[in-house]
Amino acid sequence: MLLEHIHEPGDLKSLSLAQLEQLAAEIRAFLIEKLSETGGHLAPNLGVVELTIALHYLFDSPKDKFLFDVGHQSYVHKILTGRKDQFDTLRQYKGLCGFVKRAESVHDVWEAGHSSTSLSAAMGMALARDLKGEKNKVVAIIGDGALTGGMALEALNHIGHEKKNLMVILNDNEMSIAPNVGALHHYLGKIRTDRHYQKAKEELNQLLNKIPAIGGKVAKTVERLKDSVKYLLMNGVLFEQFGLTYFGPVDGHDLHQLMETIEQASRVQGPVLVHVITVKGKGYSPAEADSFKWHGISPYKIESGQVLKAVGPPMYTDVFSEALMELAEEDNRIVAVTPAMPGGSGLIKFAEKYPDRMIDVGIAEQHAATMCAAMAMEGMKPVYAVYSTFLQRAYDQVVHDICRQNTNVVFAIDRAGFVGPDGETHQGVYDIAYLRHIPNMALMMPKDENELRRMMKTAIEYNDGPIGIRYPRINGLGVTMDKEMKSIPIGSWEVVREGDSAVIAAIGPMLQVAEEAAELLKREGLQVRVVNARFIKPMDEAMLLQIAEEGLHMLVLEEGSELGGLGSAVLEFYSLNGKHGVPVRIMGVPDIFVEHGSIKEQRQEIGLTADRVATELKALLPRVRKRVPGQV
Repeated sequence: MLLEHIHEPGDLKSLSLAQLEQLAAEIRAFLIEKLSETGGHLAPNLGVVELTIALHYLFDSPKDKFLFDVGHQSYVHKILTGRKDQFDTLRQYKGLCGFVKRAESVHDVWEAGHSSTSLSAAMGMALARDLKGEKNKVVAIIGDGALTGGMALEALNHIGHEKKNLMVILNDNEMSIAPNVGALHHYLGKIRTDRHYQKAKEELNQLLNKIPAIGGKVAKTVERLKDSVKYLLMNGVLFEQFGLTYFGPVDGHDLHQLMETIEQASRVQGPVLVHVITVKGKGYSPAEADSFKWHGISPYKIESGQVLKAVGPPMYTDVFSEALMELAEEDNRIVAVTPAMPGGSGLIKFAEKYPDRMIDVGIAEQHAATMCAAMAMEGMKPVYAVYSTFLQRAYDQVVHDICRQNTNVVFAIDRAGFVGPDGETHQGVYDIAYLRHIPNMALMMPKDENELRRMMKTAIEYNDGPIGIRYPRINGLGVTMDKEMKSIPIGSWEVVREGDSAVIAAIGPMLQVAEEAAELLKREGLQVRVVNARFIKPMDEAMLLQIAEEGLHMLVLEEGSELGGLGSAVLEFYSLNGKHGVPVRIMGVPDIFVEHGSIKEQRQEIGLTADRVATELKALLPRVRKRVPGQV
């Protein structure tokens, strides 16, 4: 086994082409075996095996900088840089991260859990390199889906202007997570499939290779001839127009052709783009057949490809999907919008049933937000289905285009709270803080899947501006569903457990934790009131004032940032209304980035558990006389 002897990139340098090909096969087998136990991003990494080997063979990491976009395609890079023995801990608590992580290795030079950042970062590194007088290579490996992000196109424009030496590897597998959409995708398809261009290019190169090198004037003429033929055969070579020298397309699984092309490109002065065609899921038939399903996968059986999933109540995402289809059947104004996440956001069935009312904009969260604002102005009811962590990317558009113009956009904010193995780049713990302070925004979170359905109806009926529903990446509680969806009064909270010793106000999954803590405190003679604070904005001001009048201590429990979250909103309300004496304790996500692990482990790490809540509430009530149940 060659893989057993690969501990650092330098170990590749002495291998023959045949040995490198053998190593590629061994790495694929290693990934298929390890991820069958841990889960992870299988299909993207099977597609970049030869490409990653070629880069580490030809260049010298970490002196030469590799920037993976998105970072989940870095598993092969991790294997070749001394971390293969840690793959049993992949995406597990305190284990190997599923993305590039600078704290893990000197070979990880840029962290990216969101797409389309590599070209800007590569430009920054190239500028810094030249200012310091250094000579290293800078290589950005960007997926074709990431190239649809506006930030990537902004960077391409600047790269072409500055003419710095850097290499862009376009990993073209026709996929982001879902199949790519848009004009750029079709343009790349034209390059991939234009046989006349490929044949003419090969014949021209053969002809030019026969011309003896007899001076610079002839060489310049040859280059002009090549350029003229290129433009003649294919109208508008986009990357050349941006100022990058284009190489390709090249077969990303042919190591000889791949290394020859990359080596040739590395000798060119100025920015270059190498267009590499890969197959997502390469080498594992279930992943090749359905690379969307196998993009990020749970543990599975290798032989059959059967995914091992626990049986239980439906995921909140699925409940959202079913509710949206029911509502759309009654209201033809409803349009679903997603930034390249139709599967993750639960919109596949909606797309099949209402293809004309399902809009996938690609990895373009900003565009999606502004587009939704305009659709709402024209009388439609756009439902923007987006992960909490990805909505961050459209913050200005939410403020400027949606909230400022008070448009009736519905935000379906998935993955709110902790997300488990995807870790710190994907945690949905900041949306309360960055949304609730914007004028006109309304924001709510359900206690269970039935309340999510009610909130969906509430949001569709709401006509006073933008409204968001945040829901977690977990299964529901298995509660009974209403036969007909009912709306909820805007700004209303709900007392789910009576008590007069203290109050716990909680949202979403934290309501269960609050009820468990109240039960623990009951054993000690404390009768704690538990409130479902389902509306984050507007809050139930009448209930807050009542709590203040009763003189009750209050603990606010949320799976979101303590800075700027629901607890902050409660403190602000009491301050603005002169209720300075109400003791309020906030329990949420502290001012740290919480790393990957299970959601349970993430909650335990920061103390969002029933035991800890009970302890904190008792500390808040040092002088409260404990009352024995039944005592008058």
